Amino acid sequence: MVPAPVRAAAMSGPRPPLRPFGGTRVWAHTGAESAEIDMRAIRSRGVPQPVLMENAGRSAAAILSRLFPSGPVVGLVGAGNNGGDALVLLRTLRAWGRDVEAVLVADRPEGEPLLHGWSLPVRHDDELDEVGWAALLGSAAVVVDGVLGTGVRGVPRKRQAAAVARMNACGRPVLALDVPSGVDASTGAVPAEAVRATVTVAFGAPKLGCLLHPARPLAGRLVAVEIGFPPPGPGEADALLVTPAWARRHLPVRATDTHKNAVGRCLIVAGRVGMAGAAVLAARGALRAGAGIVRVCSAPENREIIQAAVPEAIYVDASDQDALRAAVEQSDALAAGPGMGTDPEARAILDTVTRAGRARMVLDADALNVAAGGGLDLAELGARGPLLITPHPGEMTRLLPSPEGGEDRLAAAREAASRFGCAVLLKGSPSLVAAAGEPVLLDTQGSSDLAAAGMGDTLAGVCAALLAQGAAPRVAGALGLYLSGRAARIAGRGAALTPSDVARWLPEALGERGGGVSDLELPFVTYDADPAR
Repeated sequence: MVPAPVRAAAMSGPRPPLRPFGGTRVWAHTGAESAEIDMRAIRSRGVPQPVLMENAGRSAAAILSRLFPSGPVVGLVGAGNNGGDALVLLRTLRAWGRDVEAVLVADRPEGEPLLHGWSLPVRHDDELDEVGWAALLGSAAVVVDGVLGTGVRGVPRKRQAAAVARMNACGRPVLALDVPSGVDASTGAVPAEAVRATVTVAFGAPKLGCLLHPARPLAGRLVAVEIGFPPPGPGEADALLVTPAWARRHLPVRATDTHKNAVGRCLIVAGRVGMAGAAVLAARGALRAGAGIVRVCSAPENREIIQAAVPEAIYVDASDQDALRAAVEQSDALAAGPGMGTDPEARAILDTVTRAGRARMVLDADALNVAAGGGLDLAELGARGPLLITPHPGEMTRLLPSPEGGEDRLAAAREAASRFGCAVLLKGSPSLVAAAGEPVLLDTQGSSDLAAAGMGDTLAGVCAALLAQGAAPRVAGALGLYLSGRAARIAGRGAALTPSDVARWLPEALGERGGGVSDLELPFVTYDADPAR
């Protein structure tokens, strides 16, 4: 039987696209973390390195066979473990009856033990001229990138760079092992030309660099496989993916005998004169994310617009200090900042709402600009109670002058979380959420479709509603990102997406079940995501 949310979507609008598949704890490892876990498996757990390489190569061979079931396979084989993984893959495919050929683009020992006695057609890169390269790669159904691995930094050497260029020019699908060659596994930096992979098979866990820009588009479909590593130890991993299974586990659950006051009372403080839309969008996000009661505090000139656009919400006059204090006291959580401005009147309103009551807070947009200008003390607010701030990169730079607020987005988010004692949702691609002493949570659903004015207002409302329902700030931020991004994908509007579309499709995102979808149907696959699906 088709689940109700899918039936409803099929009847009333676009069909939900595939969700990334993944369990509740899918880590994203840096190159250094990967090396440490590899060494611990070998030294502390007694797992021989050839066994890990065997598991990696055979798993990648199985995935290649599912995605590219016929035709010759050509593998470009580098030095070290990455090249060894490629040789195991090619040997396995050879044993399964596929036509394969290896091209060595680095020095490897003669009599390779990883081949287990199988005779594998092997060439050296210096044996091939341009015509030979074009003929060999052009004849392949798929090319395997086993040139450079997770330990490589900086610009590839001449020999490996030539191999990268030839893979990109061959016009054939490319399956990369662990990371596309030329990508920094830790930062996502691409200092020179890097392989443009059709699919990347990551061993143990997705590599953090493959999830960050500019490298993310180069990884293509990203599949992680379990190969026998132990779970990360303390300090060995510091980033988790917000998968469908993670989101489902952390969503607030309503009791069957509840009522509106028990399922989240939310206050939206937004919109100076002429900016009623910011208040409307935030309120719609809060309502669609499940808040039982939503109050909207805005300029009196905005009242008619707000009450007409969001009749479910209760209007509060921002110029009435007593009414404003009462609204804060009657709320479990509030979101403040969208469209407020930074003038003295806005500062006075923010001062009132941050000092009245004990509501959990989301501070967004102009509230953060006021804080950057000294009008709010985020560290004091973070020490007082649960706080989530939601800066975009420009706001983060104002809150944290360089270098902390600069190009290293994960470092900036971690620094802000430590300095202000709060959860930090740093918008971007991908957006991420940091909190002191916790792994950073990486969004998996965001896309360029969300690059439109007003999306942050809706997100602030969604996060506030989740806070009001009892989610911790870090969890509320990650869930807000996931649900908003998922609603955007279900809406299927592409570049025409609006914030109102996101609010409209939030119920379908909330109604989805399970851990996502992978058509690979292989038990050792732990994560499967393709931005194009």
